[in-house]
Amino acid sequence: MKRREAVGAIAAAALTAAFRWTPEEARKAAQWARDAVASQTPYQAQFFTPHEWQTVRVLADLIIPRDERSGSATEAGVPEFMDFVMNDRPDGQVEMRGGLAWLDTECRERSGKAFLDSTEAGRTALLDDIAWPKKAKPELSQGVAFFNFFRDLTASGFYSSKIGIADLDYRGNEFVREWTGCPPQALQKLGVHYED
Repeated sequence: MKRREAVGAIAAAALTAAFRWTPEEARKAAQWARDAVASQTPYQAQFFTPHEWQTVRVLADLIIPRDERSGSATEAGVPEFMDFVMNDRPDGQVEMRGGLAWLDTECRERSGKAFLDSTEAGRTALLDDIAWPKKAKPELSQGVAFFNFFRDLTASGFYSSKIGIADLDYRGNEFVREWTGCPPQALQKLGVHYED
């Protein structure tokens, strides 16, 4: 399973569990982010400070960058989605704001620069240290917790967006006149077949 597929599989469950959202509330947040992106006007963050906003945009795109398959997290409206989530669900505000501050502090200790001002290699090294909880050093536990939280929000926002739904090749919202069964290549891949 590829990274995007794995992240997509846990996205909705993570968001619902993290904030105890109903599916309707999750759909509302996703629609709000889509509307904000579609408006074509510069978005003004309501929760994030200007520095935090830029950090969120960079970090989200490091988690889900643009590739040959689809657009990036920012192109999907993930930062706008996160801003909505932080305003709508204040129980995550301290974790978000504290985590963004932790990133800057850790980068300053390593290179003398904030996360945004660090080199690409410096950012990648830090994220590699906190992205794998079982491999992370105990003294980085706060960063690990924040990164898991942020990655879950990024995935939830991305895979509930138009770009993310297309990336998943989700077809549950298409009318099917006649069900002819699962395509033969999918059955073969799963190692199953229809009984005659």
